[in-house]
Amino acid sequence: MSSLISPQAHISPNAFIEEGAIVEPFAYIDSDVTIGAGTWIGPHAVIQSGTTIGKDCKVFSGAVIGAIPQDLKFSGEDSKVVIGDRSIIRECVTINRGTADRMVTSVGSDCLLMAYCHLAHDVFIGDHVIIANSGNIAGHVTIEDWAILEGMVGVQQFVTIGQHAFVAGGSMVRKNIPPFVKAAREPLSFIGVNSIGLRRRGFANEQVVNIEDIYRALYVQNGNISQALRVAETEIPQSNEKSVILEFISASDKGIIRGPF
Repeated sequence: MSSLISPQAHISPNAFIEEGAIVEPFAYIDSDVTIGAGTWIGPHAVIQSGTTIGKDCKVFSGAVIGAIPQDLKFSGEDSKVVIGDRSIIRECVTINRGTADRMVTSVGSDCLLMAYCHLAHDVFIGDHVIIANSGNIAGHVTIEDWAILEGMVGVQQFVTIGQHAFVAGGSMVRKNIPPFVKAAREPLSFIGVNSIGLRRRGFANEQVVNIEDIYRALYVQNGNISQALRVAETEIPQSNEKSVILEFISASDKGIIRGPF
């Protein structure tokens, strides 16, 4: 093992730690754990069996990654936690292993999970996702690429949050949130397109306007979702963004968040 691993850390002989990783004093790393090159494991972090962490990540003090699910149906299956590259796991974050449903809880690359976040079993997090302090994500949730959840957001099980969505702080998410939108209020509602975030990420003005036209048809101009989908399908020009939005809504068998009124 590299000299960057503290002798005061507890590391199983069956863990695999790549050269260049840093493990601070009093960290605990169990068997069947893989830590990628350049990753920093802070003091008092706990990495339990079945966890794979990619390259150049940071795991801060008090984080617990790979604990068994808080699910009474869990029966000891050989499930996993997988974290991509360059993701940051701040203080006291907890990430539980999967169950027989998905067998893995996964976090993509370039994510930021701020202090006291919880990811339950079978959660899938895409790339470039930010979950601010004390976000609580229930089991079987999917959060797609580039989504941002502000502080103290709670997400109900089996919900999907679409790519580039923005969820206001303190929100309770009980239905799916479509891609590219901002969601706020109680009950949680569509309050507009995440136009500032999209432009920051390189979306052209034409793309943003097209997305705004689609959601105007879906949420403002039509009284029910079936009618709105027909209008969007026939009257809005074809684009990649339109396909993403309509496919997401069509697959949302549990429904999507309400409109602004």
